[in-house]
Amino acid sequence: MNVRTICPVKGLKGEVTIPGDKSISHRSIMLGSIALGTTEITHFLEGADCLSTIDCFRRMGVEIERKPSSILVHGKGLRGLTASASTLNVGNSGTTTRLISGILSGQNFATTLSGDASLNSRPMKRIMTPLNSMGAHITSLNDNGCAPLRIEPGELHGIHYQSPVASAQVKSAVLLAGLYAEGPTSVTEPALSRNHTELMLNEFGANVRTEGTTAIIQPASELFAKEIQVPGDISSAAFFLAAGLMVPGSEILIKNAGINPTRDGMIRVCQAMGGDLTLLNKKESGEPVADILVRSSSLHGMDIHGEIIPTLIDELPMIAAMACFAEGDTIIRDAAELKVKESNRIAVMVESLSAMGADVEETEDGMIIHGGKPLHGAVIDSHLDHRIAMTFAVTAGMAEGETEILGAECVNISYPGFYQDLERLTR
Repeated sequence: MNVRTICPVKGLKGEVTIPGDKSISHRSIMLGSIALGTTEITHFLEGADCLSTIDCFRRMGVEIERKPSSILVHGKGLRGLTASASTLNVGNSGTTTRLISGILSGQNFATTLSGDASLNSRPMKRIMTPLNSMGAHITSLNDNGCAPLRIEPGELHGIHYQSPVASAQVKSAVLLAGLYAEGPTSVTEPALSRNHTELMLNEFGANVRTEGTTAIIQPASELFAKEIQVPGDISSAAFFLAAGLMVPGSEILIKNAGINPTRDGMIRVCQAMGGDLTLLNKKESGEPVADILVRSSSLHGMDIHGEIIPTLIDELPMIAAMACFAEGDTIIRDAAELKVKESNRIAVMVESLSAMGADVEETEDGMIIHGGKPLHGAVIDSHLDHRIAMTFAVTAGMAEGETEILGAECVNISYPGFYQDLERLTR
């Protein structure tokens, strides 16, 4: 297990180009694979999770070329995939597992999906229930609602699914299955989750529309290849946004970040806490992007809950740490979803921040952070969760003394060059 030692830092200066968006990278491979023609993807995220998606589709007969500046996906069409000779290994990727299950539900062959120990403990019933109600045949081989999953051929029909959680992964699984279903399929969420699937499906020629928090898809006869430019991942940008705000004397320009309104909660919270953020060079076509200029600021606590939560679910660990340096209390609610990520991010954040001297309490669906207590170095177990490792790499820069991060290499899941980019800003 890799250990990384982080020392306190002074003002961070410079610019950073963050890796491609993880969610969009996954989806571009999947839709490119089931479209006709060759899809060219630029600024693809070469992280472990997205490489798991590539591997799965290669095993089902799709030729995918990794060029120096792009990925070429030679699609097989909606019904052109072939059975893998062995179990599809999804690694640690929940996105791969949940989204590919929607596609596999519509195929005429059986598939087994399995991943690492962490992945195989994450809840999959949330996709099995709606997909099986569409006529899919998905079973949990250990009968515990988790992977390994066995997906057998089934005749799919459209449903209206009232999702109990605002989850883009659940919504996407159902919409992707809806491509193969008889009749329209719709998903209503309690709040709008990220809409990358809906935007990209339409780009590839599917018929998807949104009414409030309901997405509706019509069955498709075929999808058609596209050129995809993946924007920078706002979830990766979040660490530099927080660092720029927290570390006195900092000014960071984050280039080409995705600012999709279903994902921009981090920006809105930073501004609401008093952060000095400016969006420059905005481009609105397809997935909206901008450069973000962030300067060190005096922050104050706030209450974060309700509809904004799905738009910043991956950024909440960093927000919780940032709240330690804000004046007053920050309350995070409605975020029980954090318990079923790569780790239980509520428990891990409370335990790790407390170890550094923060005044933080765990609640049923979030946490309460009492800001303003100075932090000191500690030994932090990342639990091999990339967002936890990156959160504490940034937080450690503001603590007194050294911090050791165990399992630091897990950042490769979403941001292989993270530590190098952070160090470059400290010079």
